[in-house]
Amino acid sequence: MAGPSLRPHVHWAQRHRELYLRVELSDVQHPDVAITDNVLHFKAQGHGAKGDNIYEFQIEFLEPVEPKPVCRVTQRQLNITVQKKESNWWERLTKQEKRPLFLAPDFDRWLDESDAEMELKEKEEEKINKMKIESRVPKDPFKHLKKGYLIMYNLVQFLGFSWIFVNMTVRLFILGKDSFYDTFHTVADMMYFCHTLALMEIMNSLIGLVRSPLIPAVVQILGRNFILFVILGSLEEMQSKPVVFFVFYFWSIVELFRYPYYMLSCIGIEWKPLTWLRYTVWIPLYPLGGLAEAVCIVQSIPIFSETGKFSLGLPNPLNVTIQFSFFLQIYLIALFLGVFVNSRHLYKQRKQHLGPKKRKMK
Repeated sequence: MAGPSLRPHVHWAQRHRELYLRVELSDVQHPDVAITDNVLHFKAQGHGAKGDNIYEFQIEFLEPVEPKPVCRVTQRQLNITVQKKESNWWERLTKQEKRPLFLAPDFDRWLDESDAEMELKEKEEEKINKMKIESRVPKDPFKHLKKGYLIMYNLVQFLGFSWIFVNMTVRLFILGKDSFYDTFHTVADMMYFCHTLALMEIMNSLIGLVRSPLIPAVVQILGRNFILFVILGSLEEMQSKPVVFFVFYFWSIVELFRYPYYMLSCIGIEWKPLTWLRYTVWIPLYPLGGLAEAVCIVQSIPIFSETGKFSLGLPNPLNVTIQFSFFLQIYLIALFLGVFVNSRHLYKQRKQHLGPKKRKMK
């Protein structure tokens, strides 16, 4: 024969439009909460005053309520919110005058009627003020056009870098190390297109189309374009170097996650695995990419010194020439400073998106 059902401790409070019930059960599993004929039926497995058991109770409300309660389970308790059908103040919770033994006031949320009226008035005033502020803010007539542009921009960049990555990967599996030596001639046109288009990111930040800070965008985009157009594009001797493969490969892998992340953000979608990849893959790839770019520069210095390309001859009696190779040696320092600036920026973003957050009561 089954014994008497166990009842948890329940604390309640009210406002003019809502009832709040706090059920003192931790680690709640399979909660069954329903309202039928103005009676709240509760049954759940959890850890309460009598240990880990099944607890249940029923409450017949004093006045009519909406039949759809809202439950929020936390590790330590279960919260139930019930909407009253009419906005008024109840003298008690239950229809029966005698309060059930398991039921008690929730003093953490308890307000008397006058305080509740004041709270309700403050909320209404806050809502009205918010509507007034929103009405003063002019609506952007080009909002949808801007969003469409950003979606298309990120989609095109994603497709471009995907083509580069797939092309290089397939050729690596088929040709092995031999694919290193003609990487530039195979994917350079698409890389030129993507990095020329990337200059729009600087413009987007300048005109406030995106909230990205300007300096990291300038450092990354101009730095990459310098390597691509000046170091690799202007020197045929550099185009067959194996290091080109690693520079292009590191660049394309980073963008495979960056552009789809931004594209989904434009339409308010956050896919957690993609967010994690966006703010994690840079940790090994940014230093490796910076190292590969530095190797490019070091290997190009003797070539620029020998050919005198881009060197600046000054018209003076001493016939002094400022070698471009000297500029590249200085640029090497700036390169690693740029890697540090971007890594620091991404580290802050990673903490913001993936760092520990305060637990929210659901």
